[in-house]
Amino acid sequence: MKIIIMIKIRWIKIYTLLLMLFPLIGLSQTNWTQLFNGKNFDGWEIKQGQADFEILNDGIIQATSILNSPSTYMGTVNHHDDFILEYDVFVTPGLNSGVQFRSLVSKKGQVYGYQCELDTDEFRSWTGGVYDQSRRSLFLYPLTRNEKGKNAFKNGVWNKVRIEAVGNSTRTWVNGIQCSNLIDDTSKSGFIAMQIHSIKSIENEGKVVKWKNIRISTSDIQINRWPVEGYATEINNIDNFLSEDQISKGWRFLWDGKTTKGWRGAKLKTFPKEGWLIQDGLLKVVANVGLESAGGGDIVTEKKFSNFELELDFKITKGANSGIKYFVDTEMNKGEGSSIGLEFQILDDKNHIDAKKGVMGNRKVASLYDLITAQNLQESRGKRDVKPNTWHRARIIVNGSIVEHWLDNIKMLEFNRHSQTFNSLVNYSKYQKWPGFGQADSGHILLQEHGDEVHFKNIKIREF
Repeated sequence: MKIIIMIKIRWIKIYTLLLMLFPLIGLSQTNWTQLFNGKNFDGWEIKQGQADFEILNDGIIQATSILNSPSTYMGTVNHHDDFILEYDVFVTPGLNSGVQFRSLVSKKGQVYGYQCELDTDEFRSWTGGVYDQSRRSLFLYPLTRNEKGKNAFKNGVWNKVRIEAVGNSTRTWVNGIQCSNLIDDTSKSGFIAMQIHSIKSIENEGKVVKWKNIRISTSDIQINRWPVEGYATEINNIDNFLSEDQISKGWRFLWDGKTTKGWRGAKLKTFPKEGWLIQDGLLKVVANVGLESAGGGDIVTEKKFSNFELELDFKITKGANSGIKYFVDTEMNKGEGSSIGLEFQILDDKNHIDAKKGVMGNRKVASLYDLITAQNLQESRGKRDVKPNTWHRARIIVNGSIVEHWLDNIKMLEFNRHSQTFNSLVNYSKYQKWPGFGQADSGHILLQEHGDEVHFKNIKIREF
């Protein structure tokens, strides 16, 4: 009898301790609401396009692709701001689809806003990535740096998707694997919509996308968020802001967004008195006669760098030319023109004549100027356009001899600057007259003034 009593006492103590340790365990369960009633489209409406949406007998929404129709959306009448959304989705291989959130309709009837991508392309595999539909028309979060996330989606079967949209943070999971981790503040509220993408091939006509178990939570969101996984690299699009994650990884601003601190003219001891403007967190190259370094001249960092990861956002005007140079030796060219260094080309490929020069496009945007052509290494399609008056992101990684160029979070090229291949390219380029080109242990980072109006912002760096 004593043994039984002692066991009961011990169990009571253990239970009490658990309650003390986990006081919210019973309160932190997600409060779900069915977003779709499974019977009819009450609370939903078609937005754009003519593809068919229907309800199957088992409460499944099915969309069928048709030719000669823009993308079609079945969207909620009500708008949502912060939420956790879950759904199951099935798609016929060959189609592209997604789920819009915090989205709106333009005056012309076009849907725009965030989209959680549904991608059946097994080469790319970006399901769970975040696309900015019909607004910036860019992948804000492609799965180019999340190999585990790329393998989460399975073609030809039902997949479970989770979207957490909380404040400026968007995180997605596919089958329990985190796919995206985005910070972006472009829109805070809007409708949710199921998309079936437009098709151009008759072989994709009649293919379907299906959704079921569509549910949403809008209360107690913070305590019900899932933890961030280390493999889901954070992408931050907030101007002049470093997240806690970025700070912990050693990121800092290379330009403070307000002053000329840390920068000087490439051929000056101080910052140029003309040709550059600082305004509203932007660094602007003032247009002049369109000649290289004929206005205010290039600017360089006062400090030299060796191993680093550099990110910045740039915006070109129509027909503009500029560049980001690294391993710059300001003593190498004292004459006319720009200082010498490896260059991430910035160019309006469609409207600037330099895009047609060089060898096999090696003077186009994101190329290693005059040496290596930028290519889309992570999609089966070609390089995505850089549009005038639209912000784009450049990323340069230098780790010893290995250098990478990235454009809009997509890898464009990789090379070994100490290799025989690189040296051979230099010997057949405009740089052959500069001994030791690209071989220095360290150098300045340069922003080029080429006579055209170009804008820069969010210039940040971390050193290895």
